[in-house]
Amino acid sequence: MSRPRKPASPFRYFNSSPEVIRLVVMMYVRFPLSLRNVEDLLFERGIDICHETVRHWWNRFGPLFAADIRRQRISRMRGFRQWRWHLDEMYVKLNGEMVYLWRAVDHEGEVLESFVSKTRDKKAALTFMRKALRRHGRPEAITTDGLRSYKAAMVELGNLDKQEIGPWANNRVENSHLPFRRRERAMLRFRQMKSLQKFASVHANVHNHFSSERHLIDRQTYKTRRSAALAEWQSLKA
Repeated sequence: MSRPRKPASPFRYFNSSPEVIRLVVMMYVRFPLSLRNVEDLLFERGIDICHETVRHWWNRFGPLFAADIRRQRISRMRGFRQWRWHLDEMYVKLNGEMVYLWRAVDHEGEVLESFVSKTRDKKAALTFMRKALRRHGRPEAITTDGLRSYKAAMVELGNLDKQEIGPWANNRVENSHLPFRRRERAMLRFRQMKSLQKFASVHANVHNHFSSERHLIDRQTYKTRRSAALAEWQSLKA
């Protein structure tokens, strides 16, 4: 009986080491740095790469790392149904035109799903919610703002009894927009819906991975969690 073949390494055609590639992707996606900022910071560490290499690496490896993080989180949370979701949409400027970035956040502030659309009608809300429910299961309650598209989508999905609307009830997802807004300013906005959807998904998963809520825990616990998150990141696609 033949042995199962080991999946080919995604780094096999690159001269740089996997450690350097992981570092580059983490710096660019996690922190509000431009491509040239990352290039200059790495040069100070003795790593000489072009800013276009940074662009190529995050485009190539960012979705792979994000998929690994998402897969591990979903497997850990499988069977957990005491979730409270918060849904909201935010404006993003794309070549002078406003588009909508829909985001689902759980009660701990972790981004579950991101979806980009040109409208915020019932069809867009339905597509977004179906995508989130298919991947993460059904929550105990779903908090939204007063947008009527949510109610129309909830009726079609049979989740109207789970919808909650109230003043300040959706602050959890409103606050979760801030890290993405900081990142958007550093990138001088986006130019294509495809690149916006791709980066929003990658950024959400990387942010989830390194978010330790340091303001809620003591210093020693934070350091332990930070070290664990970094060690897990360094083992991605190993």
